[in-house]
Amino acid sequence: MHDKSSGDKWSFLMLSLYGCDLTAECCGSVSSALQSSNSPLTELDMSNNNLQDSGVKLISDGLKSPNCKLKTLRLSVCDLTAECCGSVSSALQSSNSPLTELDMSENDLQDSGVKLISDGLKSPNCKLEILRLPHCKVTEEGYCCLASAVKSNPSHIRELDLSNNHPGNEGKKLLSDLLKDQHCRLEKLSL
Repeated sequence: MHDKSSGDKWSFLMLSLYGCDLTAECCGSVSSALQSSNSPLTELDMSNNNLQDSGVKLISDGLKSPNCKLKTLRLSVCDLTAECCGSVSSALQSSNSPLTELDMSENDLQDSGVKLISDGLKSPNCKLEILRLPHCKVTEEGYCCLASAVKSNPSHIRELDLSNNHPGNEGKKLLSDLLKDQHCRLEKLSL
């Protein structure tokens, strides 16, 4: 995208690195770019790369920078586990993080990872509106944690995708009830 306001320089508002055979080693550079005051990047898709937990920890550091402008981050199919979710949670809790959309689909996050992400959602600093976690091996326990997080901080999350997981009856009920809650912004729920 050409940005006329910056003369003849090119600036990228959206960058897709989908399926580029990237590994955790490149994530330090991505983190540095996110922290740069010159970076206009607002959307980043790094899906279908072998970033692993160590790579996402580096990216999460970049999200905490006061210079970071990233609103959308896609990390589906990146060989992630619950281990990276503490860093993601910390970024969500940062007053500097502008992130409004996060996709971590098709990763092995399980309930323990979703619990950590839920902690981030509870923060008054969290600006996340859209969270996608399909195919992440989440069970009723994780669903209950998410329901509690959304209920405790109802002003932001408006779309939640947990399709192709294992919610159990209680998990389905708790999240479905949030759609009826007048204080909750949740508009779209995929179970």
